[in-house]
Amino acid sequence: MYFIGIDLGTSSVKVVLADRAGKIIEEAGRDYRVSQPAGGWKEIWPEIWWEAVEAALTELLEHTDASQVEGIGITGQMHTVVMLDQDGNAIRPALMWNDTRTKELVPEMKEKIRRTEVPYINKFISTGSPAANLLWFKENEPELFSRLAHFLIGPDYLVYRFTGVYGTDYCEASTSSLYDLNKREWSPAMREITGLPESVYPEVRGSAEDAGIILPEIASRFHLNPNTVVITGTGDNPAAAIPTGCLGRGYPVFSMGTSGVLMYPKETPDFDAKGKNILFSFDGKTFHTIVQGVIQSCGSGYSWWNRDILCQDFREADKEIDLNKAGESELLFYPHLVGDKNIYADPELKGAFLGLSTDTGRAEMTQAVMEGIAFGLKQLMEEMQVKTEEMEELKVIGGGSRSRVWMQILADVLNFPVEQMEGNVGAGYGMALLAAYRCGAISSLEGIAKRSVSVKERFWPRAYHAELYRKKYRQYLRIYGAMKTIFAENSV
Repeated sequence: MYFIGIDLGTSSVKVVLADRAGKIIEEAGRDYRVSQPAGGWKEIWPEIWWEAVEAALTELLEHTDASQVEGIGITGQMHTVVMLDQDGNAIRPALMWNDTRTKELVPEMKEKIRRTEVPYINKFISTGSPAANLLWFKENEPELFSRLAHFLIGPDYLVYRFTGVYGTDYCEASTSSLYDLNKREWSPAMREITGLPESVYPEVRGSAEDAGIILPEIASRFHLNPNTVVITGTGDNPAAAIPTGCLGRGYPVFSMGTSGVLMYPKETPDFDAKGKNILFSFDGKTFHTIVQGVIQSCGSGYSWWNRDILCQDFREADKEIDLNKAGESELLFYPHLVGDKNIYADPELKGAFLGLSTDTGRAEMTQAVMEGIAFGLKQLMEEMQVKTEEMEELKVIGGGSRSRVWMQILADVLNFPVEQMEGNVGAGYGMALLAAYRCGAISSLEGIAKRSVSVKERFWPRAYHAELYRKKYRQYLRIYGAMKTIFAENSV
């Protein structure tokens, strides 16, 4: 008995094959490129995703009896919106989650939303939101918009290709800026603002509920069991958090991927604090609320520094840094290289190094990049009103969590313990486990966390370094005002 997890990322698709014990048997992936036809525009034809999935699955199943696969779970980039005609064909390239073409449109939308019964949507609507991108589509490409029969979020498109079913889950719906979280329905007010016909909306289901059975032609193509179940799936950040127990047990989790995403479970939606409230349900009956905040540039910023600027493998960076001197440098790095969505809601925000001198070396600058992202997380937690005094630790996942140096810096900056998770806690793996749960191989949601992931190492804050970082953080908080003054539109 096997289970497949598929993670549709921004620049690649990753697939995993797991057995009923939660052990990963095979992994595969394929890269692709996002098109940028204009400044701030990011889009991709969905067929490119499907071709990558086909190639990755062929490799994944090459040495496996594919007929033993019982379930498939699909996850991926949240917010990216796909527009389909009545035959299910893409009308135009999908508009990506990190596309900023709507930066002039969003303030106008916020003014209209403020006067509706869902004013809290202004807390999280931003560039890249499906609501904003769909309105842009309507206003700027009316001929194509007239052909719109269905819209889906990125991973939902793959579910459709596997099953022929149009649908989404509560996570993707509630983060679309088109959904009323309180009434648990698509918002009529947002439908009026965006001008979307009611018929184009997908049906909303629990993440572990069946989307459908795999299409016969897909089963034949990959030699899969024709009764293979495809579950509804969910967004990549909740999917990655599933194995950690964030949803099953209520742990806060920080995912250090392309962006840095903090997920903090709460009993009910909290619209007073900053951060995006996500409605989540496994079965469509029991609901959870996850408050999610993001640092737009996390792993991408670190990768930019190491790969593009230093031309080195980021895994080598740890060897250059002396943790005994952490916090002693005056150098500061401002991490908002691609704008900010949660703390300042400022898509024009830029990054910066401050305090450079001729004595500054590459190791000091690399350490400053790590520190700057850690300061960004600290500020994000404060803005989200996360009660750190009530937390035992912060669980950290994602590519950035592999750095022991970065984990220690996080612990010192935040001044409480950080747990580096052991094992594969990727989003695709989380969906393979959720498919296993749906098919009865795992008896409970809590069992997913028990079976799959344990703590690799715990990092404790060190008093001397924590005090140094406390002082540096006060300096860090003054950067935003200075940046806005320097880059003011009317400055001369």
